[in-house]
Amino acid sequence: MRVPPDAWLGECLQDDATLNSRLGKPPRLLRALLVALLVVPLVGTPLANPTAIRGDQLSDAYAKQRALEKQIAAQKALIASLKDAQAKTAAALDATAAKLNEVNADLAAVKAAVREATAQLAGATASYYDLVEQVKLLHAQLLWLQATQERKAAELKVRQEALAQRLEAAYEDSHVPLLAQLLGSGSLNDVLVTISYNLTMGDADRELAERISADQATLAATEATTAAMRAQGVVLRDEAAEQRATLAAQRKDLKAAQAKLRELQDETEALVAAQQAKYQKLASDSKKAAEILAQQQKAEQQLDALIDRLIKQNAGNYRIPSEYNGTFRWPMRGTVTQEFGCTGFYWEPPLGSCAHFHRGIDIANSLGTPIYAAGEGVVILAGKSPYDIYGAYMVVIAHSSRLTSWYAHVKTTIPVRVGQHVSKGQLIAYNGVTGLTTGPHLHWAVQLDGSWVNPRLLL
Repeated sequence: MRVPPDAWLGECLQDDATLNSRLGKPPRLLRALLVALLVVPLVGTPLANPTAIRGDQLSDAYAKQRALEKQIAAQKALIASLKDAQAKTAAALDATAAKLNEVNADLAAVKAAVREATAQLAGATASYYDLVEQVKLLHAQLLWLQATQERKAAELKVRQEALAQRLEAAYEDSHVPLLAQLLGSGSLNDVLVTISYNLTMGDADRELAERISADQATLAATEATTAAMRAQGVVLRDEAAEQRATLAAQRKDLKAAQAKLRELQDETEALVAAQQAKYQKLASDSKKAAEILAQQQKAEQQLDALIDRLIKQNAGNYRIPSEYNGTFRWPMRGTVTQEFGCTGFYWEPPLGSCAHFHRGIDIANSLGTPIYAAGEGVVILAGKSPYDIYGAYMVVIAHSSRLTSWYAHVKTTIPVRVGQHVSKGQLIAYNGVTGLTTGPHLHWAVQLDGSWVNPRLLL
């Protein structure tokens, strides 16, 4: 028959000898209960002397938490900076690709774009290596902190075992049936009061318990810091892996752009070198060269005056608008061998501060390559230039009373006539070698209000 608990408890309370004989030494579960009940109130209430009892270690643990928070914030800022650098690199590479893929790419603009992309990639790479260093630093800190946590846990275990032994000894020496009072207590507060009255604890025991309480707080803070550091380490490693892949792809794109630039540069330099050689041969006689330059300048001035006069005389008949609304397109694909502006070619006439100024853009391509109208307009001249003694053939289109485009050195076979309205992109001529030229190329020039302007500005 089962004995009611109250009856068993009453029997146990008959005398101490009966209680001790039934229980013997306190079981391990009871020891753990005693330790827990003693330490709980110490954790929840201020320590008797918190500064003296391991306060320095707890402060250090909290300081490490704050330092880690600042470190994580700095690492997040570094990641944001790296992503910004990656975005700028991507934009620079896109701009480079766009410049390279343009019809008749501007070599100077492509070089500038490649330089910008190279600089941006270098900056992004430097930021990436900073991130890698942060990963290494965080890993080293984590290893140290884990070792500290393990050491602190081991110290705590030793002190808890020591306290358990002290409590066990106090229990055995007690003259009051402690277990019975514990079982008869109505609440946790009653249990704590019972322990306080029935366990004999000296100053050493109290200090040990306080040290355990402080160690538990320090260990909890250390564990929290370790967990946060471990999580941040995962974030940094993942980010570093992602950025490494991005950098590798961008480096590949940059190398491809650099290779394409070298190809374009080599092709252009070869054509320019050939032209320069022919120019030098023609200019070997300085007196003859000076005569050619004077003839070219005079012919250009006379042709300018003729075109201006033809537009004014036929504006109404040809229905030439006063303004041009729209943009231009490239008249011919090829390699740009000479840009608009100051040049080293001897017989380009002077302009402004330039001793020799190229008034258009030269585009080299094979003989007979189709040439198209850069924009809608009326053909003002189609055929041999009346003032060029070298027999240059050309087409001039009036897009408005203020804007004209010129196409020189074309073949003698011209599929359009004077007064004809042409649309943008309509076939108007073929690439040729007429006039004073070193090879088949198109000289494309644009005049606005009587002044030469860079055709690229209207594209």
